[in-house]
Amino acid sequence: MFPREGVALASVGECAFVPESAPTLRGRDIPKYRLPLLIPPVMPEARGRIGHDGPIDDYEIAVRQIRQRVLPPDFDLTTVWAYGSARHPDTFSYPGWTIEARWRKPVRVTWINDLTHPRTGRFLPHLFTVDPTLHWANPPGGVDGRDTAPKFRGPCPPDPYRGPVPTVTHLHGATPVEQESDGYPEAWFLPKAENIPRGFARTGTFYDIFRRTSRLGRLWEPGTAVFEYLNRQRPTALWYHDHALGITRLNVYAGLAGFYLIRGGPDDLPKGVLPGPAPRPGDRPDAEVFEIPLVIQDRSFNADGSLFYPKSRGLPPELAEDVYKPNGPVAPYWVPEFLGNAILVNGRTWPFLNVEQRRYRFRLLNGSNTRLLILRLSNGLPFWVIGSDEGFLPRPVQTNELVIGNAERWDVIVDFSRVPVGTEILLLNVGPETHGGMPGMSAVADPDTTGQVMQFRVKKATSRDTSTPPEKLVLPAFDPLGDEEAIRRVSLNEEQLEGVGPIRNLLGIVDAAGGPVPLHWDDPITEKPDVDDIELWELHNFTVDDHPIHLHNARFQVVNRQVLDQSAPPEPPFLGEEGFKDTVGALAGQITRIKVKFGNPGLFVWHCHILEHEDNEMMRPLLIER
Repeated sequence: MFPREGVALASVGECAFVPESAPTLRGRDIPKYRLPLLIPPVMPEARGRIGHDGPIDDYEIAVRQIRQRVLPPDFDLTTVWAYGSARHPDTFSYPGWTIEARWRKPVRVTWINDLTHPRTGRFLPHLFTVDPTLHWANPPGGVDGRDTAPKFRGPCPPDPYRGPVPTVTHLHGATPVEQESDGYPEAWFLPKAENIPRGFARTGTFYDIFRRTSRLGRLWEPGTAVFEYLNRQRPTALWYHDHALGITRLNVYAGLAGFYLIRGGPDDLPKGVLPGPAPRPGDRPDAEVFEIPLVIQDRSFNADGSLFYPKSRGLPPELAEDVYKPNGPVAPYWVPEFLGNAILVNGRTWPFLNVEQRRYRFRLLNGSNTRLLILRLSNGLPFWVIGSDEGFLPRPVQTNELVIGNAERWDVIVDFSRVPVGTEILLLNVGPETHGGMPGMSAVADPDTTGQVMQFRVKKATSRDTSTPPEKLVLPAFDPLGDEEAIRRVSLNEEQLEGVGPIRNLLGIVDAAGGPVPLHWDDPITEKPDVDDIELWELHNFTVDDHPIHLHNARFQVVNRQVLDQSAPPEPPFLGEEGFKDTVGALAGQITRIKVKFGNPGLFVWHCHILEHEDNEMMRPLLIER
């Protein structure tokens, strides 16, 4: 039904297979430090509104396809997908503009899937190769076949999907949140396009359920969903991104991500204690800011400036003929992991930032699909870590190295006050260049490309810095979680095929003998905690890779880690893991223990945040019961 545009085929027997593809632009051929850092402005509200319980902040945020300056000026613009205010076309950007939220003041967002041609109203196909054999949204399956792994006939793999793209946005780290506002993977929706093929499902299974049962469901119109975020949590940096079933890796890679910052309340610090200001609504482009969000991602490109993502895992044709069979074990277009050859910060390759001789607050996010980051500053300047995923730490932590797994956030202060004017400092990445690589045991990022992140250029201070030195900060106190009501043992698993490698990753449970029981997305729900329960989760990682595990509508504290056979005593949390988190690195061959408190009742998910893993079965439902 949809042609394989731009996909070169290799024939073996009667089938054609997609060979391995590679970017036509090498990372080392992209000049560094030619573009200034893009600091995301503040997303404008649509209107003020009185909600169910009082005033709320109200937004209308759409997803559109745009062309943007990502590479240096020697290259063409890059086509990306962007969030922006539906009423302000100039706000569409990758990454999306920052949503500024206040503690306990709800935020209502009308999310709009506007992946349509601006003149014709016809849907836009995906920028990348969509594998229709995964357990995914599957709009062509219609109402009865949506949200499934479809069955195909014939001896050859199906063509890639070229139809309208499903989206649904998740606010990562929001807790508590109502189930209908969490961005459940089966609550996706297609754009309101003129040419949706007959018989296609236009919405996911749980979009229809939530539309019927939620308080805001009456406001949901074709191509939209209305979500409300309660902001009843400690001030912190969250982020919003796409979460559609089986296609998240591609939608996020296309550009669908942005920051969401919660401020205020008894667990925040008074204005002026920390470096600031942050960007404010209506700021001029040249406004001086000293609190800056930084989302770090890896990408690859083609020589024409377009984003590159592999079309397949590139098996030799003779092997592909054996394993790429309809309804067979190997997905023909899915890749197990992705590592790009260029580093982007806030949507630009290797940018620079002019910094004054003063302290800066950086809100760091690893927004990569797969890549683990280990950050250092080239002159040995330390990071002062003051917060993690779910708010402030008990006390500032000084370190020369930051390990950031996928979707993890760090709130850090860097003090440039004693650095000589004219100094150029590089933010370096010494993380592994292979997924699952262990620091000190695997090849590190290429020092000429992915081993560099961005550049700081130090200039003279233009005003006095009155913020508190980080070593003297007294951070807001918090009570640790109490005793657990239950212990839950879950497993992380991988399926391999000889000669091929990993074919899918799975979550599951642990049996009485201590062995893994892998489960698929649609197997019966096994994780059913009660609302407000505190549970001790033991993440038993039976794979050879580390996995960043994220629980929706929950916050937790890392307790310890221990080798799987428990032959050695448990190790305490890593430096900086003393606060509340929502994503944790579950190390290969180890048990990672976390103490979890769950938010509102309803249906949510927990999953690996390596997006390629999440999209191919490494995600399970989480039912929080009353």
